[in-house]
Amino acid sequence: MAMHVLSQRWDVKWVAGKVLIIALLLPVTVSAKNTTSESNEITGVGTGYHAKVFYQHSWPSMKYGWKIIVGTIVGFLGSAFGNVGGVGGGGIFVPMLTLIIGFDAKSAIAISKCMITGGATATVFYNLRQRHPTLDLPVIDYDLALLFQPMLMLGISIGVSFNVIFPDWMLTTLLIISFTGISVKSFFKGVDTWKQETLMMKVSVIDNVHWKELGLLFAVWIMILALEIGKNYTTTCSGVYWVINLLQVPIAVGMSSYQAMRLYKGQRIIASKGDQQTHWRVLQLIVFCACGILAGTIAGLLGLGGGFILAPLFLGLGIPPQVASATSILAMAFSASFFFLMYGLFDDLDDLAALYFVAVATAAALVGQHLVRKVIAMLGRASVIIFILTLTLCVSAVLLGKT
Repeated sequence: MAMHVLSQRWDVKWVAGKVLIIALLLPVTVSAKNTTSESNEITGVGTGYHAKVFYQHSWPSMKYGWKIIVGTIVGFLGSAFGNVGGVGGGGIFVPMLTLIIGFDAKSAIAISKCMITGGATATVFYNLRQRHPTLDLPVIDYDLALLFQPMLMLGISIGVSFNVIFPDWMLTTLLIISFTGISVKSFFKGVDTWKQETLMMKVSVIDNVHWKELGLLFAVWIMILALEIGKNYTTTCSGVYWVINLLQVPIAVGMSSYQAMRLYKGQRIIASKGDQQTHWRVLQLIVFCACGILAGTIAGLLGLGGGFILAPLFLGLGIPPQVASATSILAMAFSASFFFLMYGLFDDLDDLAALYFVAVATAAALVGQHLVRKVIAMLGRASVIIFILTLTLCVSAVLLGKT
């Protein structure tokens, strides 16, 4: 038992360590601000939906042909695997849209967010009918989501704002290193849990919703979205602009701190862990919240979903694979839809391509969930989800390297 707890703590520290290494290296790139800003005006990965610079979009024709066929297949598999693994698939969508379909990077990020939103939303509704594999609980851990989701939202806002500062090659390199390391650790985690799962039963959606926690998640989403919308009607870098920006901090930090305090005092527990409860320490909770911010920041910069950090981190906490995937996807559904709405309201978007690929991602997410549940039922092993997560991270690392 002691060895299990020690291994679990090491898993969490390992994932958190990788995340914090990225956090320490990111400021190094500030010195490249001038050259990056200049290149972003023409060919950069995107300047954010409230950047006031000229950007030349590249929108290829959506005429039926080999590019659309291959892109559809890649997008379908990326969404199916990404949503099962709890990472959304953004690491596959962005390279597919740029390398195969031919979109410019900024448009690819916008459409990628649309696809993540469609797939994650479909997966959340699917998971609302699922139960915890071993306990009489929903498969979504709302307390865990409430701890991370506000900080993820704050991180995305930071990432979009800093899009013009950091050179894309540095971010992509750090992300590839992180993906590779986390995927290796996830693989060994999958091997360790290969024999630990049982079947799940379906119940009413109403019985699986924790309305208070879900209401708090929606409250954070609405408040930060409202502030971001208001910010787009102000002058960039004006006093009002910075006030609106800074108002997001107490909202996100306040909500996550509220949940962290309840966990620390034992008023709430991560029920999905069953009897193996964590004795929360202050530093541990701070590190986890920092991981949420960084996941959102990188997601905002590169058009990903944030689940590439959350899903492995949840597994390191000892959360069952089904619960880790479902909870990570719930957090991403909020963050990706936030990003999607901002692009739709304040930026150019190829509506036809977005609608088509959202339909592909949504269908793939539902098919992927259904097929994987069947596989779990046949094998009795939910560690399949961890191996799918590992595969998705590895493929994402390779494809991001190509871009």
